[in-house]
Amino acid sequence: MEIILVIDDDVEMCGMLAEYFQSEGLQVEPVHNGELGLKRALSGEHSLIVLDLTLPKINGIELLRRLRTESNARVLLLTARGEELDRILGLEVGADDYLPKPFSARELLARIRAILRRPETGPAAKSRGPLRIVLGDVEMDKGTRTVRRAGYNVELTALEFSLLELLLRMAGQVVTRERVATTVLGRQLSPFDRSIDVHISKLRRKLGRQEKGQERIKSIRSVGYIYTAPTQIEKL
Repeated sequence: MEIILVIDDDVEMCGMLAEYFQSEGLQVEPVHNGELGLKRALSGEHSLIVLDLTLPKINGIELLRRLRTESNARVLLLTARGEELDRILGLEVGADDYLPKPFSARELLARIRAILRRPETGPAAKSRGPLRIVLGDVEMDKGTRTVRRAGYNVELTALEFSLLELLLRMAGQVVTRERVATTVLGRQLSPFDRSIDVHISKLRRKLGRQEKGQERIKSIRSVGYIYTAPTQIEKL
């Protein structure tokens, strides 16, 4: 059974989620403050972490920032509906997705399942057989889930890795925002959803520009994105 760590100080809501998720085949471990939440998040015992931004002792953003120094765990943020800056900051720090409050347990479950369907990291991912993508100065090894640029390692979250893999495989072609949402986020694109733009922006910063200074990932207004180089794919 998948174990979901819910870090939220709303005891009643956590109880309701635990009861509902259990009926859907998921186990919930609730934690009600950021200090204990960080300790449990670092244990590596959970399939996914649902993290509220407003927490006692350590707030959600600081918890996520500390978590990302040691763990690539999947994280879904719970944010206030009107706080777009909080959502963007959470994605910048390393969240996989977010859901504004108030929300339905059914929608949260759908988001969780979408994230869990994404390729995992670790030994299970390595066992699927290595595949290397070489694109200019960028090398991606799917077997070890590592990326190198100009010989140096590039640290990516699981979501960023999946996003970059899609762009590399489609290099020279436009990848629509809708395809990114369904393939990488595992859900339909929502109106005014800026999460994809934030993840693209993070990839740009981590990879830098091409050797001759060209933009590596171009945005096609109102359509999607294009990685501007031919791709070579070879098996190790």
